[in-house]
Amino acid sequence: MKSIRGKWLAALCLVPFAVFFIVFQIAPLVWVLINSLQSEDEGWGIANFSEIFSSRFYLQAIGHSLEISFWSSVFGIIIAVLGSYSLHRVNSRLRNFVNAFANMTSNFAGVPLAFAFIILLGFNGTITIMLKQAGVIQDFNLYSETGLIILYTYFQIPLGVLLLYPAFDALREDWRESASLLGASGWQFWRHIGLPVLTPALIGTFVILLANALGAYATVYALTTGNFNVLPIRIAAMVSGDITLDPNMASALAVVLVGLMTLVTIVHQWLLKRSYHVSR
Repeated sequence: MKSIRGKWLAALCLVPFAVFFIVFQIAPLVWVLINSLQSEDEGWGIANFSEIFSSRFYLQAIGHSLEISFWSSVFGIIIAVLGSYSLHRVNSRLRNFVNAFANMTSNFAGVPLAFAFIILLGFNGTITIMLKQAGVIQDFNLYSETGLIILYTYFQIPLGVLLLYPAFDALREDWRESASLLGASGWQFWRHIGLPVLTPALIGTFVILLANALGAYATVYALTTGNFNVLPIRIAAMVSGDITLDPNMASALAVVLVGLMTLVTIVHQWLLKRSYHVSR
């Protein structure tokens, strides 16, 4: 009886979360999916998706979103790995300061971040002018795809550090000492011990960074005023635009975005299972 009562109490405590999840996650997703199958001209069907995958404009938005998200995640996770490893090698005071700074900067996004980059790396930005005067660069466009990759990488790094730093706690120092005593080099330690232990965390962090970049809207909109063609900008333009108002097409684009994130998650799970079997 106590066991049954405990299970019912646990289920009752889960009700608020279940209601919140259904109302704010499942219901909007179902609404978007239903509206994506409606077209003002052809009614019910897949006309919106046919237009998306036959239009160079929408395909360009998908390509830009994937390229910016992928490269910013790659650069972000490389720098985050180096930073997280370094934090384990420094004193606790500096470590606490860097962790606090990473926690603060991980929330520094949107309009303030775009404004800061315009001041520093815009056409007349401080760093841009200094690099031009030093002859390091001839021309740099912050509002291009390269500029957006740099901008995205900036807010990917603190999030990557916060996610990867605890993973390095799994690497025990006596493992390194034992490998060294047995004649293993540093590269052999990382290849056979370090990387297999860190692989699940690395893959999971990369997927989170990729999803974080795919859904970013405020920063790129504030920087380019909606003139750069990425999926979140196109979705917002279809919902709030005066000329291109088409919520059904916006729903279809949102479904494509959700599909991309779902595909990334499926690949993530497959890689995790593969790395687990390889490590065994």
